[in-house]
Amino acid sequence: MSFVRRLRLPLVLTAVLLTSACGDPPDKELQQARSAIESARGAGAEVYARDEFSAAETALKSATEAVDQRDYRLALNRALDARERAQNAAQEAASRKAAARTETSRAVAAAGRALDEARVRLKAAEGARVAAKVVAAARRTIADNEVAVQEARTAFGQGDFAHATEVASAATTQLRALAKELESATAPPSRRRR
Repeated sequence: MSFVRRLRLPLVLTAVLLTSACGDPPDKELQQARSAIESARGAGAEVYARDEFSAAETALKSATEAVDQRDYRLALNRALDARERAQNAAQEAASRKAAARTETSRAVAAAGRALDEARVRLKAAEGARVAAKVVAAARRTIADNEVAVQEARTAFGQGDFAHATEVASAATTQLRALAKELESATAPPSRRRR
């Protein structure tokens, strides 16, 4: 058998295998890509890894369109790309979600501390006999922000970190301003030097 004949047989077999491999739609890979996208969605990738998740969905759509056009090789490449992007999106989402949870936990804790401080300042203002109008306004602000802090805690418990952070930060700002106002209302008047 000549060298050319021995080389021709493996080449023909390779061509047949490649043709048969690309002759059917990549159903398995498409299903894996869909599954990976659903897993990424469940991990919060739509919120925490929006760009990579969107790219995975686009790649899957492109793979489906390639199947419709009977370009199975392109469909296979796009399906594999979609699966990989979805897996990356899930990992990115998990990382970002953990960071958001930590940041939100700090914001909610800061709001709780600001609420406690405002209550202490209110008690001091009541004891120092600050004007009733000032005390009444402080009580309203504290009551409103007690509700806000509770709302932030509830949102945190439900995993709505963006809303919890927003509400907690707003409450913290208002309560700190109130504490400062009450502190200056209860401070003794400064003495003038002679």
